[in-house]
Amino acid sequence: MTDTKDQSKAQKKAEKQTKQAKQTTVPVVGGKKTDDIIGITVKKSENFSQWYQEVVLKAELIEYYTEISGFFIMRPATMYIWNTIRKWFQERIEAMGVEETSFPMFLSQKSLEKEKAHVEGFAPELAWVTKAGEKDLDVPVAVRPTSEAVMYPYYAKWIRSHRDLPFRLNQWNSVVRWEAKQTTPFLRAREFLWQEGHTAHLTEEQAAKEVLEILELYAGIYEQLLAVPVVRGRKTEAEKFAGGYYTTTVEGYIPSNGRGIQGATSHCLGQNFSKMFDITVEDPNEKGKHLYVWQNSWGLSTRVIGVMVMIHGDDKGLVLPPRIAKIQSILIPVGLTAKMTAEEKEAHLKKLDEILDILKKAGVRAESDLRDGYTPAWKFNDWELKGVPLRIEFGPKDAAKDVVSYARRDTGEKGTIPIAELTTKVPEMLETIQQDMYNRAEKAFREHRLQITNWDEVVPALDAKNLVIIPHCLVPECEEQIKEMTKGRSDESPDTPEGQKAPSMGMKSLCIPFEQPEGIVKGETKCLNPQCSRFAEAWCMFGRSY
Repeated sequence: MTDTKDQSKAQKKAEKQTKQAKQTTVPVVGGKKTDDIIGITVKKSENFSQWYQEVVLKAELIEYYTEISGFFIMRPATMYIWNTIRKWFQERIEAMGVEETSFPMFLSQKSLEKEKAHVEGFAPELAWVTKAGEKDLDVPVAVRPTSEAVMYPYYAKWIRSHRDLPFRLNQWNSVVRWEAKQTTPFLRAREFLWQEGHTAHLTEEQAAKEVLEILELYAGIYEQLLAVPVVRGRKTEAEKFAGGYYTTTVEGYIPSNGRGIQGATSHCLGQNFSKMFDITVEDPNEKGKHLYVWQNSWGLSTRVIGVMVMIHGDDKGLVLPPRIAKIQSILIPVGLTAKMTAEEKEAHLKKLDEILDILKKAGVRAESDLRDGYTPAWKFNDWELKGVPLRIEFGPKDAAKDVVSYARRDTGEKGTIPIAELTTKVPEMLETIQQDMYNRAEKAFREHRLQITNWDEVVPALDAKNLVIIPHCLVPECEEQIKEMTKGRSDESPDTPEGQKAPSMGMKSLCIPFEQPEGIVKGETKCLNPQCSRFAEAWCMFGRSY
């Protein structure tokens, strides 16, 4: 009975979220249709959370799965982006010798007990299957939150000799983590898509080399495909992967609320898991002696899409970088009036088709919008909401001059392009848009990464939506203390608008950047925490974060 009540509650909550995001509308300027376009009803700067929920829903990236709270349907626009990322990454890891695999989604209690230290962090989020039909299972099975416990017993079976190394497998799958916190599309869901690579090596040096190679590929996904800048670094001991040796990470920044966000992680597991699962090979230099292998694991999830939306989106909706946009350019006929004859309209649309053909032959992913019953203004709003990078308009006045008119989604810049130059100008403009989007995001990140050596400046910097880079001792207890010391803000008025409120959580370490500023003298420079008496070990990037 309780289960039914809980399910009903969850369903109502999901339905309410969907309704809130959908129900408000924005009128179309110059529209002849009686219904209004579904538009974004809040400003990004005033209510960032609501803005984000509206954009991902109305731009048709996701739909709320109303059957069970915390789950989301990935719509075709999302899957196109994810598959573009997948193809790019897959090509590069295959060149490294990584092979694709697919393991079952369930794991046993026995496997979980083997890696207690690692699983402890996931324990509250494990989803258990206890029945098959009406019959209770003799041994309950868990749905994987990650696959170490599923895969590594078989690594122990398959890896017999040092000649089997490096042993590299990757799988693209979904995992379930039954989040108790409020879920958010892409950023925090109870099920999400990801890839997880699991590799084994003979030496620490070989494992370390791969960790950084994969991290650089993750940075490439953000910077080259999504136009999102990241900081490469290493997690502190307090923030590293549970049970691992060390964790490297790419960290992003959301300007709208000043929060950091973990982009993707590449872990060196050391020999911890090979000892748990007895994954050994004979020492090639000493007969009869066995060595535990060195292992890595690395993962990237659909969270990347949420990060991209939050950074590039605006008050009109989604703004897509051209390299991952399913439609890079939308072609819209304009100026077709009732005074035109059927023959004139037909001739104009034929020319439009020719322009579309020119764009496609130039390698541009282009489509034309010939929907009846919608004004050009309605169509402009619709495609702006969906983030198409470049709009091309073609009317009788353009035809008379042998040009097309264009509007960039990222800047709103407008102009004309001679039809004879479309094959070169449009691809060039798409690359310019891609680079400009990255440059703007990179400038914002750089300007909001502050190097601080005075503790009194830390909280004001956080409240001004910055991340901070400070001298730190890297001791977990000190990190916890810093988190408590930087919580909340007592001077905030209850009347402050939602989007202008400072986050109440304290700051935590995001990473120890690989690019270290100068200024720390070992054995002299103190940790910035005024309650810590230790010396600083490195510059560490801290911030309020997701």
